[in-house]
Amino acid sequence: MMIAGIGSRKGVTARDVRAAIETALEAHGLAMAALSALATGEIKRDEEAIFLAGRDLSLPVIVVTDHALQAASAGTISRSEESQAHAGTPSVSEASALAAAGKDAKLLGPRTVLGPVTCAIALGGGTA
Repeated sequence: MMIAGIGSRKGVTARDVRAAIETALEAHGLAMAALSALATGEIKRDEEAIFLAGRDLSLPVIVVTDHALQAASAGTISRSEESQAHAGTPSVSEASALAAAGKDAKLLGPRTVLGPVTCAIALGGGTA
């Protein structure tokens, strides 16, 4: 299972989200077809662009609970004080990717930042 975790500022577009996903995948030499799902934190539940991007890509969007996001935070690579203050995790994209990818999930690297969107790719064996 390969998960693209998404973090964003408010008011991003689906195009912004797709571009960040494409950039993150390219950084790891991967194709969009390798993804199993998108994931984001509870704080982004109302960010329509993430769900529109999932629909455009025919991928489910997993909304990770605050508890699961915080539990996965120890495995993050990147650290954002703004993310920590607003979402309770140093990286929404990395923590949501790890949480959604399940136990023993691993990030392929630090999040990719493309304008107002961050994307992190995690590999795991199943859902949490």
